[in-house]
Amino acid sequence: MSAEEALEYIESHPEGALQSDLWKVLKIDSRKCSRIVAKLLKDNLITREEESVNGIRTYRLHCAEKSRSRRFDSLLALDAFEPCAGCIEECIPEHCAKLSEWIFSIVMGVEGEVAIEKISPLK
Repeated sequence: MSAEEALEYIESHPEGALQSDLWKVLKIDSRKCSRIVAKLLKDNLITREEESVNGIRTYRLHCAEKSRSRRFDSLLALDAFEPCAGCIEECIPEHCAKLSEWIFSIVMGVEGEVAIEKISPLK
């Protein structure tokens, strides 16, 4: 039993997996499960919250959100770079087609993902 297998099990439960179920499903003892969970917590791969099930204290384990560098967040909208970043075209922003498409994709949100795919990278 490895931490990778435990993480895979936790990932397969979007609502979170109970630690008390984890060791049973993976057929390991609760001590080994606690060590695996401690490693995953230390590596910031999971989070846990205390929970009581049938009067017994356990933990609900969730996969930690994968963090990304926040360095370029001001240039991103829905994970698409702002078209003006590094742009060498001399244009008027109010009339720039690439910038307009990018803004449209922000406004449209999830439905606008198609618009993001149509934005061509700068050459």
